[in-house]
Amino acid sequence: MKKIILGVCALSLVGFMSCKEDATAKIKSENVVDAAERDANSGSFAMVEFEEVEHDFGTIKNGTPVETIFKYKNTGSSPLVVSNIQSTCGCTVPSDWTKQVAPGETGEMKVKFDGKGNGVVTKSITLTTNTEKGSETVRIKATVEGDPNASGQPMTQQPAEGAQSIMQQPARKYSTQPGHEGHNHD
Repeated sequence: MKKIILGVCALSLVGFMSCKEDATAKIKSENVVDAAERDANSGSFAMVEFEEVEHDFGTIKNGTPVETIFKYKNTGSSPLVVSNIQSTCGCTVPSDWTKQVAPGETGEMKVKFDGKGNGVVTKSITLTTNTEKGSETVRIKATVEGDPNASGQPMTQQPAEGAQSIMQQPARKYSTQPGHEGHNHD
């Protein structure tokens, strides 16, 4: 039995020794150059700088659409790529953005807000980028004046025949999701 085990070990040793090759012979010189360049640039991300990170529309009437343009500059040494832009809700629509910005150059995006809500309304717009963080965020803000005629009848008046009084109406459900302040999703 010992002879069989020794024979298998000797055969395995010969097999392993015959498969040993010089690993340096497999390295391609162009891969070394590419790897060195990649390693040298690994710390150089695109960097974005905005003219303003929050735009305040001021006081607007409920339902009044407004828009602004956010301008941004690539202050890094690599090209800036903005692959996607999303807002916190459908009432804020980003569009027409510059997808690639060379180092030192500027880009822009248009943001439209439908002006819905009541009181101070703030919405965030997130840009998916190739910066070190992977995304950048800007905000819009507005003080939305509610429609004084939309509040219904004064409490001293009786509801019209067949209409429900305020006390009889079912409770409204308001969204508790972040970014949905100022309007509800009934």
